[in-house]
Amino acid sequence: MTSFEWDETKRTANVQKHGIDFADAALVFNDPAHLIYRSQRHTGEERFVAIGTVGAKIIAVIFTERGDNVRIISARTTRRIERELYGR
Repeated sequence: MTSFEWDETKRTANVQKHGIDFADAALVFNDPAHLIYRSQRHTGEERFVAIGTVGAKIIAVIFTERGDNVRIISARTTRRIERELYGR
C-alpha cells in the first residue's frame, strides 16, 4: 500500500487555489486507468504528474517520491492536452 504525505500549509493553499484537497487527490492512484509521466519542469528534484479520475473529475497530481512515500506537491484540474493524453 502506498503512503501519502504533504505539507499542510501547501494543502490549505491548494484547496483555496484549485479547490482540491490532497487527501482527495491521492485517490487518483486508485484509478486503474491513471497515467504517470515525468514532469518537464526543472525544480531540482524529480517530479511526476499523475492524471486520473476522482469522482467525475479528471485531475492532475504533481508529486515526488520520498523513500516509500508519495509526497503530493499540487493538485489541479487537467489541461486540455492532459485530458487528451488520458483519453477523454
